[in-house]
Amino acid sequence: MLSAALPLGLLSPVLTLAGPLGVAAAGQSMRVATYNLRYDAMPNNITVNETLSALPDPLTAPSTYFGNKGEQPWSTRRIKIYQHLNSEGIVLAGAWSQIFMKRLCGSLNDLAMLFGDGWGWVGVGRDDGVAAGEFSPIFYKKSAIQLEYARPFEPSKYPGAGSKRICTATHLILQSNPGKPVHFTYLNAHLDDQSDDERRMAAPLMLVCARYEAYKTRGPVIVTGDFNSQGTGSDSRAYQIITGQIPPVAVNATFAAKYAVPNGTLADFKMLDLKGETPRKHVAGYFATWTGFVEPGDASQYERIDFVFGDSTRKWTADAYKVGSSRTDDGVQASDHRPVFADITLL
Repeated sequence: MLSAALPLGLLSPVLTLAGPLGVAAAGQSMRVATYNLRYDAMPNNITVNETLSALPDPLTAPSTYFGNKGEQPWSTRRIKIYQHLNSEGIVLAGAWSQIFMKRLCGSLNDLAMLFGDGWGWVGVGRDDGVAAGEFSPIFYKKSAIQLEYARPFEPSKYPGAGSKRICTATHLILQSNPGKPVHFTYLNAHLDDQSDDERRMAAPLMLVCARYEAYKTRGPVIVTGDFNSQGTGSDSRAYQIITGQIPPVAVNATFAAKYAVPNGTLADFKMLDLKGETPRKHVAGYFATWTGFVEPGDASQYERIDFVFGDSTRKWTADAYKVGSSRTDDGVQASDHRPVFADITLL
């Protein structure tokens, strides 16, 4: 469960651009992405530079299409992740901020090296609140996104949950138009994959904090992450709570008091699923975001559990939405999740 021990500011994946996914409205435009990355479960001590040196001739076709099967080592997958995100954001827009969910510190350092000095990142390990365990970090391009401050939740574990979980909270400034910067809040979390009860407790905490930030800052609030909760079905309560379809369970009284707003203020506050808020012609790509490392044609475990949300004050517009592929035609899957991209204009 997300802990109430630390004050909250905000967090997750953001890419800045008025890009080809859709037509942006008046305001400050950015591309937001959420990508749950499979950690380094097959370490082999190959360095980033060795991976780069071993890249094949780009003019030569794979020896066998889809020749690689199943999960591949992180040393193979990391360059695929960088290449995809770089081509989606940096080349076309020149600015984005990306949250990566399942990251161990060594893998995180690899990505920081690939993205270079023009990028910053924030986050802590969920095991000790410092550097141990998986991260929910935020990557942001310094020329387009300014970090005001970041405060992650204290890692905690709900009884019956599979793992400790953590939410990263940040206040950011989008400065694609230097004369009219936009302050906004960004929350990102990775809810438990084993316990629906944990997810049912975590979602209200995020909702309380998001409402507080919307009241306090009068600015947009964006929430992203792997909720391990589908939009419908037996494991959908976290999604239904944060989107206002069912009432939230009560949160800890101390936590509720810390993030209280005046009575009657933002009484119907909720988060809106940007896939449903985007003009239909600008919703593209796949539906499922969790695929596992299964082979093409086996969709038995496919689920849509990774989301981008905007708060119900609607100080934003959803301009485009796309779920990309993690598989390249050599058969390598960069992760067991697919990346989700959304073009958002902050008003």
